[in-house]
Amino acid sequence: MIIDKQTIHKVADLARIAIKEEEIDALIPDMNKILTFMEKLNELDTTGVEPLVYMNADENVWREDEVKQEISTADGLKNAALHNESFFMVPKIIEK
Repeated sequence: MIIDKQTIHKVADLARIAIKEEEIDALIPDMNKILTFMEKLNELDTTGVEPLVYMNADENVWREDEVKQEISTADGLKNAALHNESFFMVPKIIEK
């Protein structure tokens, strides 16, 4: 398949991107190289190769949610600019 200006405009329209007229001449050889490479990949025998959804077969290891006291409240508030005994104090940002 040979890429021409009309094809560039159609692909840009489908991708919802704006391409300037002076960029088209530079894009034609690049897109032709990409299509040539894809045609080479189509020549490969892929029978027996499962399609990939993710790059690795690892699955997420879920753990139970359990409440733990990792640090004390005092240690958590130690570096806060403003705080009271239990909470961070921040400036009011919502007006009525």
